[in-house]
Amino acid sequence: MSEKRKVGYTCGVYDLFHVGHLNLFERCKKMCDYLIVGVCDDNYVREVKKKEPVINENDRTRIVNSLKVVDEAHIIDIETTIDKMLALKKFDYNVLFVGDDWKGTPRFIETEKQFKENGIDVEIVFLPYTKEVSTSKLREELKK
Repeated sequence: MSEKRKVGYTCGVYDLFHVGHLNLFERCKKMCDYLIVGVCDDNYVREVKKKEPVINENDRTRIVNSLKVVDEAHIIDIETTIDKMLALKKFDYNVLFVGDDWKGTPRFIETEKQFKENGIDVEIVFLPYTKEVSTSKLREELKK
């Protein structure tokens, strides 16, 4: 009998796509057989991040979907972005990739607890960010 395929999932805004985003997807893909990426919708960017997206959700999703390391990308709403159980129901992943800046935060302590209490076998992998580049830094440079 063959081993169950490792389906990885990560999500983010991915506005002003840069090498840090690509590095993240490449790291994720090395640790799973199939990579699903949730692209936060424009409403999430406005309501949660308190920023106006530079690139709209459809174009951001199209960019992410065009990458050979990404198997599929989908626009996700605020609820799916925040609630990893809801994302799990939608995408049936067994590896959740998260930036290491979320490690130990209340949101991910709660996520780990939910998975454990529900007997869900999902590995949470915290990955480092590319420190040299970020969308926030790009926005600042563009303002200059």
